[in-house]
Amino acid sequence: MEWLNENAQAISAVASICTLFVWLFYAQLLYNGYVRQRRPRVIINRGRGTGVNAICLISNMSSEAIYIQHLIAVLHTQNRSYNLDVVEYQQRGNEQNENSHRTHQGPLASGDYLNIQTFGDIVKQVKEYWEIEDDLLHEQNLQLEIRVIAIYGSEDMPMGASRTFNFDLDAAPIRQLIPAKVDTHRLNSRGQRKRVLEWAKEIETHKAR
Repeated sequence: MEWLNENAQAISAVASICTLFVWLFYAQLLYNGYVRQRRPRVIINRGRGTGVNAICLISNMSSEAIYIQHLIAVLHTQNRSYNLDVVEYQQRGNEQNENSHRTHQGPLASGDYLNIQTFGDIVKQVKEYWEIEDDLLHEQNLQLEIRVIAIYGSEDMPMGASRTFNFDLDAAPIRQLIPAKVDTHRLNSRGQRKRVLEWAKEIETHKAR
């Protein structure tokens, strides 16, 4: 007791510091949970099959709605890559068909999903736009990348998501379209959003031409 009385101030200071660290630890946990909840999350996946006839689904798993600006398909070959804004391509086709009003550009509510079309149709549109020869689609190591450019909430910088699929028309139907990675790649950090902004600028510049 005599030792405690002599060192009471020091013990009190150490206890206060430990209490402060505990509160900082819990505050960090709460902050991380809040940031995780507010962070936009878009999932790109296959539906109704696993081959090229599977539909491409864009799901919004964010806590708020997102506004989809561009849906870009990129066909990666051994020599070069061919990209196409699927939204712009479909809108251009709809202008020729007065009875068609479908568009994939616009808001997507939280928990909702968007059915673009089949992966085979997407590849066909890229092929038609770039006038790609049929032989090229039978090359080895082809990849089809789907990119989403969207606005989340009141944020100024666009966010993005991408997923790459290994593409092989000569494989068995269930092996024609295999995801290169398990999950969708999210592009939410400041540096990644600058990259997404470059994607959008590239698309807008290409349309201007």
